[in-house]
Parts: sequence; C-alpha cells; structure tokens
Amino acid sequence: MADLSSFPITSRWPAKNPDIIQLYSLPTPNGVKISIALEELGLPYEAHRIAFDSNEQKSPEFVSLNPNGRIPAIIDPNGPDGKPIGLFESGAILVYLAEKTGKLIPSDASGRYETLCWVMFQMGGIGPMFGQFGHFFKWAPEKVANNPYPVERYRDESKRLLGVLEARLEGRQWLMGDEYTIADIATFPWIEGARKFYGGAEVLDYKSFPSVMAWVERGLARPAAQRGLEIPKKE
Repeated sequence: MADLSSFPITSRWPAKNPDIIQLYSLPTPNGVKISIALEELGLPYEAHRIAFDSNEQKSPEFVSLNPNGRIPAIIDPNGPDGKPIGLFESGAILVYLAEKTGKLIPSDASGRYETLCWVMFQMGGIGPMFGQFGHFFKWAPEKVANNPYPVERYRDESKRLLGVLEARLEGRQWLMGDEYTIADIATFPWIEGARKFYGGAEVLDYKSFPSVMAWVERGLARPAAQRGLEIPKKE
C-alpha cells in the first residue's frame, strides 16, 4: 500500500485507497477538466470535494499541495519512477495524465505540440477571460452598475476568443480534427460553464458560433463527460 503521509493534505482528506490517484476538486469549469479526463482514461481515482464556501482551498493542508490555493490538484501514488507525485494547475495535470497513459494526445510530435497550443489557448485565454466576464456579469453587477466597461471589456474579448474557436472548429469534429484530446477537455467545460453558471449565452451571442456550440454538445454527450461533470459529488 502506498504511503502518502508525506503529503499534509491527506491529514485533512484521508485516502481511503492510497494506491489510486487522489483528486482534490469541485465541479467547476477548471475542476471538471480532470474528472472528465480521468473518466475518459479509465484511471482509478478517489475524489475529495474542496468546499469553496468555507475556503478549504485556502487551508494550510490544501496549500501544501497547491501553493496557489486553487483547485484542482492531484496526488498520483504511481508517479514517475514509481514514486508518488503531487500536481496542480489543470493544464499541467491534463498533460501529465495524457502522457502517463499515451491517450487523449496525438502520438506524433507535431500533433502533440499542436494539441498543447490549444490547451495553452484555453489556459491563457478562455479561462481567464470567461472567468472575469462571469465575475463582473454574474457575481458583481452591483459593483459595476455605473461603469459598464469591465463587463464590456471581458464580454468582447470572450466573444473574440469564441470567434477563434469557431474558425478552428468549422468542418472539424474536435479541435484536433477527428481525435478527441485534452484540448477539447480543457475548453468545452468553460463554454458550457459560461452558459450554465453565468447565464451568459445571450450576452456572449452563442447563437453566432454554431460550430462551437455543436462541438460543446458533442463533448457534453460523451458518457465520461456526463459522469465527470458531477464529480466530486455532494456528500
């Protein structure tokens, strides 16, 4: 049985089975990237729910695994050279899981690097811009009631990014063509999240991006995505 005692986070969220991947997360657009990937890959894992309402992501135990205090994070007891490894940042975790299994990423070097470009596009563009849009539009409208600039700025940039995706996806099933990859898993939950959590579909003019929306629906229809979107479950 693996010994995870060197990871302080396990003192607060003990592993029932320390021999499998430990996932620390919440069903947010960032969090579900990893649960969806784990479900797609069929890797055994144990999910621990990190409650935002009590700021558990800022607790010393969680910060010991992710100094940035953000979900998701994982511990893999069977990391490189068979040694446990702790990882944070959803993009890095996706790359790690893909390379660990040889799945969800093209095997050729050119395809691999192109996939990583689209993962970084999500990490540096879609995630931050959609997140800021959602913050001002949904969660802080009273703070910008007399200043439309923040909402307009992030709305317009989010729509620009949707246009980039629309051009990429026209005539394609997935971001890499016929192959479903971590680039899709990184990105479509954010488009769905802006619709589901922020109520932003109309403001972001989703109807003007038919290729994007058809792609999101294909992603949501995958059984692994349907499971992963609900993990970690409420206790």
